[in-house]
This record gives sequence, structure tokens and C-alpha cells, in this order.
Amino acid sequence: MAARVRTVAFQGVDVLGVDVQVQMAGGVPAFAIVGLPDKQVAESKERVRGALTAIGLGLPGKRIIVNLAPADLAKEGTHFDLPIALALLIALGALTSDDVAQHVCLGELGLDGSIAPVAGVLPAAMHAAKQGLGLVCPKVQGGEAAWAGELDVLAPDHLIQLINHCKGRQILAAPKPQLAEEDARYPDLKDIKGQESAKRALEIAAAGAHNLLMLGPPGSGKSMLAARLPGLLPPLDPAEALETSMIHSLAGHLQDGKLKRRRPFRDPHHSASLPSLVGGGQRAKPGEISLAHLGVLFLDELPEFQRATLEALRQPMESGRVSIARANAHVTYPARVQLVAAMNPCPCGHLDDPQQACGRAPKCAQDYQSRISGPLFDRIDLHIDVPAVSAADLTLPPPSEGSAQVAARVARARAIQTERYKGNGIRTNAEADGELLEQIAPLDEPSRKLITQAIDRFRLSARGFHRVLRVARTLADLEGGGAVKQIHVAEALTYRRVLPGR
Repeated sequence: MAARVRTVAFQGVDVLGVDVQVQMAGGVPAFAIVGLPDKQVAESKERVRGALTAIGLGLPGKRIIVNLAPADLAKEGTHFDLPIALALLIALGALTSDDVAQHVCLGELGLDGSIAPVAGVLPAAMHAAKQGLGLVCPKVQGGEAAWAGELDVLAPDHLIQLINHCKGRQILAAPKPQLAEEDARYPDLKDIKGQESAKRALEIAAAGAHNLLMLGPPGSGKSMLAARLPGLLPPLDPAEALETSMIHSLAGHLQDGKLKRRRPFRDPHHSASLPSLVGGGQRAKPGEISLAHLGVLFLDELPEFQRATLEALRQPMESGRVSIARANAHVTYPARVQLVAAMNPCPCGHLDDPQQACGRAPKCAQDYQSRISGPLFDRIDLHIDVPAVSAADLTLPPPSEGSAQVAARVARARAIQTERYKGNGIRTNAEADGELLEQIAPLDEPSRKLITQAIDRFRLSARGFHRVLRVARTLADLEGGGAVKQIHVAEALTYRRVLPGR
């Protein structure tokens, strides 16, 4: 007797339909899984066997073949356990083919028959909804699947619960969409004394989603400033929350199947490898740059990262996506991030302090800062110096303006951009380029003369020119969204700098 159950396989953010086909025939007793299964899928037969034994069913002494079709598509992950078990139950006559014929099934089985969480429930639910099908998934992830829209979601905690539901002995309640209960308290800008220029740059970066590089000695507050950026950013709207949650679901990072409205903030250590940062590995999983999609990627001690790792960021920073090519996979993940980086001016960090700087200055600074390539440096919109905080600043009372006031201005500027780019597939000024940028930031004659002089003096590239216009547009938006003026261009130019040795 043959049986068939629907499930899925993942290639990046793409979801592909897979049929689990089971055949029981006479011959030498065996249990084989075919169709390019990986090690996790191949081990599924032991988990399935244990789960069926736990509910009082044993596999017959027959030749059992499980085929995962299409057979030329690599199958990875533990989510094939549940569909394989259901197909076996149909083949054994414990269920009928109609019980789950209109559902996509995925879940990992425990040896006691429990159904454990798996990665990719949200994209699988979106796929099922597009096909007009329902979804069977682990109970803890039912709320995650419910975000996919109008579809029938069955979320059992145990295999016996699903069987009882199909037999009409028990009714599984429909899960409801769930949001994570997140702590809304962010580190406040009031905690930082002095550094007014850096705070201004942080506000501009938040308002236009601009990339930001902070350069200063140890203890000047670079990491503190970066940690306060998420508190200035508006929360994800529903569409953005779904978009980011799809990636986190594929990575298995959605806790208890609850979606988050808080923008991602990822801060990998400088020892991070290239696959961990941009994605890849044997299973081509999303990296830090994709997990930070629509949020912030903070790279502290930027020159300490491997050169090849940093260079791999260049293409995603421009296109907003990262493509991972492997011999057995070619996948693409979204990667529209706001890069925030911090670095010391030299290895010891005290370049401008004659009492602490090493005897190799300024050569050591040139060597250290040249670890960042010109093309990568050119892709960063805002470059600011963060000097050491003076004793006078440290003794001052906390500033009167904190994150709440700055976040309100950022929200108004973001609202202006949302209205401006409606229908263009663009969210912020940092994404505008080319002809569109010239339309939204036309220059009057004084501004054009100023930026022409700057191009010659600072040797701005075409990309650098566009970055200046983006920042100038954001500065105008912070003042209400009027025309870009000479004062905006002048301030934007102050955030471009040339590293030593360039």
C-alpha cells in the first residue's frame, strides 16, 4: 500500500513543495529513505520508529521505502519526521489519506511521540496559504504559523493528539498569532555625557538608515552610542515584521513562535568567520547580515575583522541581498541592513595623545586604518570622530534631551520618507540612488557650487557624491521635509573623511 503526505524543503527564503511517499511491500524487512536525504533526514527513521512504538504501533516486517520527491532536490532538516510518520500511519491504515491531504506537514518527533519545534514554520505556512492548503506544525509554533493569514493550522503537542483529532475524538484549537512580549526599555542617550557631535550623527543615521563609522580612542563611548541606536529607530511595521521573521524562522531563532516588532540588532565578535557573517556553511544558512535585515549590524573593532570577511559585505550593502553559491546550493537572502562600525585610530588607540601614543605613530595608524579597503569605506555615509570625553564633561549633570525626544524626530523624518517613496519599493533615503536621488534632492546653484568644489577637493567618487546627497536629504527631512539647501549639503560634507594613507 502506498501513501502520500505533503511537506516542504527550503532553499534560502524559497519554499519548495516535497511529497513524502511511502510504500510497504513484501521482501526482506528494511526501512530505507531515498531522495537525497542528509544525515538528519536519514536518522529520521529511528525517531519515527521510536515515536510509533511509544503510541503502541509497530512497523511490520516488510520492505518499507520512503521516497522524498522530487528526488533530485537535497533534503535537509528534522522537519521531515512528522510527514514521514503520517505517511506510515496512512500506509498502516491508522489514518486515511483524506485526513491530511489538504495540509502541509512539518515537525520533529521525539522518541516518546512528542512533536518538537523546527526551523522554517512561518515560510512553510506562507507557502501553504498560497497553495490554498492548511498546515500541521508543532504546538509551540502554532502562533507563528497563524501569521500567514487565513489557513487551517493544526498544532498538536503529541502525535497521539493529531491522530485523535483526525479520528474526531479530540478537537485541536486553532492557534492565534502571537507577538513577543519585549522589554521596550532601551539604553538612553541621557547616559552619555558630552559627544554632542556624535549624538547628532547618530540621529541622522537613525533618520535615514545611513551607514555610520565611528573612530575614536578606547573609552570614548563608541559602543555606548551604537547600543542606543535601536532605541531611536521606529518599530517594524507588520509587513516588515513578517519579512524579518521569515529569516529568523529559517534560522530557528523565533522563540516560542512569537514574532517581534523590535528591529534586529546584531553585534558579532570580530573573530566571526565569513560564512557566519554573510551566510553559508554546509546548509547555506543565513548569516549575521541577513539576521540583521531591516535592523542594525554593529561591527566593533572593524579593522580586526578578517579582510575577506569585510570585503564580502560590499555587494550586500549595495544590493540589499546576499547570494550564496555552493556546489550543491545557490540561495539568496535579504540583507538590507544599517551598518554601524566602530574602530580605534591605531592598535593602541591613543594616536592623538602624545603621552600614550606609541613611537611608530603616525605610521601605525596608516597601517591599521588601511585594513579597511577604499571601496568599503566609500560605502559608509557618515564618518565621525569620537574624541575622548573630558573630565569637565564627566562632571556635568545628565543632558536634558534623551532617546525619547530624538526618537520622535526620527519617527517624523521616517514618516516623510515613507510617504515620499510610496510605490517605489524603497523605505528610506539610504536606499535612494541615481535618477531618483536627483529628483528628491535637487540642488540650487549655491549648493551645486559647494558640492562641485568638494568633489575636486576631497576627490569624491560618484558613489560618495550620492552618499552626500542622501545625507543632505535626511537633514532636510529632520527639519520638516523641505527642499535641500546649502546648509544641508555643507553639514553632509562634514561627515565625509579620508583615512590616513588614502
